[in-house]
Amino acid sequence: MKVEQIYTGCLAQGAYYIESNGEVAIIDPLREVLPYINKAKSDNAKIKYIFETHFHADFVSGHVTLAKETGADIIYGPKANPSFEAIIAKDNQEFKLGDVTIIALHTPGHTMESTTYLLKDSNGIDYAIFSGDTLFLGDVGRPDLAQKMGELTERDLAGYLYDSLREKIIPLADDVIVYPAHGAGSACGKNMMKETVDTLGNQKKVNYALRKDMTKEEFIEEVIDGLLPPPQYFPLNVKMNKEGYEDIKTVLERGTRALSPKAFEAAANETGAIVLDVRHQDDFAKGHIPRSIFIGLDGSFAPWVGALIADVKQPILLVAPVGLEEEAVTRLSRVGFDGTLGYLDGGFEAWKKAAMEYDTVSQVDASELKKIIESEKAPVFDVRKESEYLSEHILEAVNTPLDFLNDHLAEFPENKIFYVHCAGGYRSMIASSILKSRGIHNLIDVKDGFKAIQETGIQVSEFICPTTL
Repeated sequence: MKVEQIYTGCLAQGAYYIESNGEVAIIDPLREVLPYINKAKSDNAKIKYIFETHFHADFVSGHVTLAKETGADIIYGPKANPSFEAIIAKDNQEFKLGDVTIIALHTPGHTMESTTYLLKDSNGIDYAIFSGDTLFLGDVGRPDLAQKMGELTERDLAGYLYDSLREKIIPLADDVIVYPAHGAGSACGKNMMKETVDTLGNQKKVNYALRKDMTKEEFIEEVIDGLLPPPQYFPLNVKMNKEGYEDIKTVLERGTRALSPKAFEAAANETGAIVLDVRHQDDFAKGHIPRSIFIGLDGSFAPWVGALIADVKQPILLVAPVGLEEEAVTRLSRVGFDGTLGYLDGGFEAWKKAAMEYDTVSQVDASELKKIIESEKAPVFDVRKESEYLSEHILEAVNTPLDFLNDHLAEFPENKIFYVHCAGGYRSMIASSILKSRGIHNLIDVKDGFKAIQETGIQVSEFICPTTL
């Protein structure tokens, strides 16, 4: 038996490859399926099953394409209602894979079809669970994503989740391995651990949601406390996962068309496409196409695209580092953004060489910001999350979280220079690009963010541990 976690950092997502005696199961695959197919070929094995833990909201799964390419069966848990052919498993239904067995444990709560898959080894001993968004390391799946699908409220779903954990998960042995669908950084939970694999026994000790003495009402209150609104693209990804989607080969062919600067400009004007610049933030600051939006490939690229652009049908034109155009289109497609129309051939340097108009972002380093703050009352805007801000911030700074920047546009000065920072410089450049695209140009970005600010001795609030907020 071989079990391999295939973890994608930019999505904080874990897919799984299980092989036994020439048969393979894939759990929650990413949209680009060739790596799974090639891995099975190298093992001289055949992909037999594609297990989906639920209808994912934060990424588009590769189940439809993988089934088409391999003939494998797609399997969902009870209450799933996909538009395509799939096996809807019954609770505790067994699936043989070579010498091992995979059992579908219906664990509703995150969504009503959520299912945990229990892997038994060749001796029939419980080996691991693939818990999807039912159980994370240090947390559980948020219960508010599926409430619009019927009469259920988030409290109802949290109650189902409480029962699922106590009836299906907690009774399992402590040495069972927990393989979750997500880790730290995912918007599907609140406070996940940075680790991506653990034992169930350790989770029983450290995960608040598995406390023995917790009542259902206490569980419900803790699970729903502090939930931020989910990203707007989540329902659109659910729809694609339930109903199917365009083949990624077609998406890549369309999105990787090279456009000259003139053709790029014409396409932007004719289609209303967003110009998305995915280079490093320092390169964007030095020069970019006017009104383009920066979201760099080096950061949490796909989730930020989903959160800030929101509409998966929005046409996109790419400005990318030369050679990384296909990677950008692929990573956009992972979260359902299939509308890339092409990229700027030769990158931004080609735009400059063509003598096309471009813009810049003014920047200061943290030591310079310190001098400015000490000599005048300069407006500072902190675009980190509220929890980061409450933990520690520049005393006079105003919190305008990037996730909800559009709600704060009226707070930025119309004429006076103001300063924008985040934790390390990535999010503040995204914020700067959005503000400039809306005609707000009197901003200055603080290089290297709060990390550099702390090193200068700028007066900040008293530190509060984020875990207590």
